[in-house]
Amino acid sequence: MNGTDRPPNESLILLTGATGYVGGRLLRELQAAGRRVRCLARRPEFLRDRVGPTTEIVEGDVLDVASLNGAMVGVSTAYYLVHSMGSSGEFEAEDREGAKNFGEAARAAGVRRIVSSSSATC
Repeated sequence: MNGTDRPPNESLILLTGATGYVGGRLLRELQAAGRRVRCLARRPEFLRDRVGPTTEIVEGDVLDVASLNGAMVGVSTAYYLVHSMGSSGEFEAEDREGAKNFGEAARAAGVRRIVSSSSATC
C-alpha cells in the first residue's frame, strides 16, 4: 500500500526498528489502534509477515541518507528505535551518524516529533 488512498488528515508514523523487540511491540500496538504506519527496514523481507495490510514497508537504512529522505515524506511522527550494536567496527560512531542522518532528514521533511530510544541524539 502506498498510503495515497488514506484520508489526508490522518497522521503518518515512521517506525524504525520494527524487527526488534521494542519496535515490534510498538508496531503491533500502533496497528491495533488503527494508526497509519510506515516501517523503514534494511531487510523488508524480515518484516513482511509481521505487518497488517495497511502498514507500509520501505527499504532503507539510517546510514543511507537518500533512503531516509524518501521514507520521511508525509510523516508527522518518527520513531528512532535502531542501534548499530550488531555491526562490525565502531558501533557508537555508526549510532551517532545514523541519528544525525535521521534528525536532519526529519527536519528537512517537516516531521513534527521524533521519539528515540537511542543513546545518540537525533
